[in-house]
Amino acid sequence: MRVNTNTVRSRVATGVAAVGCLGCAVWFALLDHSELLNPLTLALFASVVFAGFAITRWDRGLAVSGAFISQVMAIGLLGPAAACAIETLAELPVWLAERYRRAVLTINLFAVAAPNLIAASLFVALDPSGAAFYAALAGAAVLYLSLNYLIVSVLMGALDGERILPRLRPFFEMAPSTAINIVLALATTAIYRQVGLGAAIFALASVIAFTYMARLVVKAEDRAESAREQATIARERTRQYAALSWGVLSGLIRTLNERDPRAARHAAAVAAFARDIAAGVGMSDTEQELAHTAGLLHDIGRFGLSDRVMERDVKLTDEDWTAIRRHPELGADMLKDLGVYGPVADIVRHHHERIDGRGYPDKLGGDDIPEIAKIVAVAEVYDTLTADDTYRTPVSSFQALNELRRVSGSQLEPRYVEALSSLLAGSSTAYRHADSADFDRELDLERRISGAEAPDDDADAPAARSA
Repeated sequence: MRVNTNTVRSRVATGVAAVGCLGCAVWFALLDHSELLNPLTLALFASVVFAGFAITRWDRGLAVSGAFISQVMAIGLLGPAAACAIETLAELPVWLAERYRRAVLTINLFAVAAPNLIAASLFVALDPSGAAFYAALAGAAVLYLSLNYLIVSVLMGALDGERILPRLRPFFEMAPSTAINIVLALATTAIYRQVGLGAAIFALASVIAFTYMARLVVKAEDRAESAREQATIARERTRQYAALSWGVLSGLIRTLNERDPRAARHAAAVAAFARDIAAGVGMSDTEQELAHTAGLLHDIGRFGLSDRVMERDVKLTDEDWTAIRRHPELGADMLKDLGVYGPVADIVRHHHERIDGRGYPDKLGGDDIPEIAKIVAVAEVYDTLTADDTYRTPVSSFQALNELRRVSGSQLEPRYVEALSSLLAGSSTAYRHADSADFDRELDLERRISGAEAPDDDADAPAARSA
């Protein structure tokens, strides 16, 4: 009797997954289980369970989930036993709800248990500290994700009688989104280590909510049956994406404000000054809005800095200054994959460049610097000089303008310095010093959501799973 090749491959895939699960169970039994009842373990388990029901589905049955960030935290903070237990146990309620094939459940359990055990065990063996901790954790995250995706792709391809290579291609296509998720995972881990469990849960909740809403968008698209319905869904998708983008970003700024109480007010002040300078030199409404948005988000990269660097009255080392000068790059990396606001990333990256080419991070000069980045630079320097919540003694508006004119042509663009001077002439003290600048008022979330125009296809891309 002739045996169907696909049937053989399916049985082999199921058998490999079953043996793999058994091996992982033995490995798990030999580990230290002291972290299983840690409050962080329970919090991460809850977030992974919720994320399991908030999966955004992609082609060929693969999926992405906000659980990836929780898993990276478990690998770095809890060790192999807890990391394995969290995602393995979280898979069961998802299976009970969806009742997908048992063979797929076996593959899923193997695909989450083995990568967690391997990545977490290697991380523990390295026992990194300082900056090496985050570099090693990023490497562990890449290893975990790669093994997870490889196991799912190979075994599901064999189970369903499909070619393996086409299943591997989405992994590389999702690389940019995966990178931003690793950055968020490292940032959330840093929040937990430096601030505590509550702040980490807040950051996790923001990301998981982002993924959940993405799933609703995809489900809505699947139900669309006509061009009119598709157009309506596209508009709603854009609105939801804009809401989630700004929800996550504003949440990060508010968390940053807990570490540096000037952050939200400073962001609001720079946004208002930047928008008004852009209007004063005759830029279009779109450019004015871009200047305002970039002003709100220009310092979001400071979210990735250590508490030491952000403390006042601390003598900073050369290493500290190197870290500080990375915040425009960190901010740009956090923004560039958010398609609706992607153009802001380039401005955020270059708002500390100088006209004479001595700025950072890319040492651009003159016309190579984006015009709106030059505007944000003028607004930021002015607010830093005049506000009473900065790291230096505030000066009057007149003194600040004198200082801006002193560095005009070397650090700052003269045209925009004079545009600001014209704005300030005859303005009230409240406007000139912006001590009462309000982040919520400048954010104006409903206006931003309603004003979103073009749909975007980017999506959060954490760990791969089959379903």
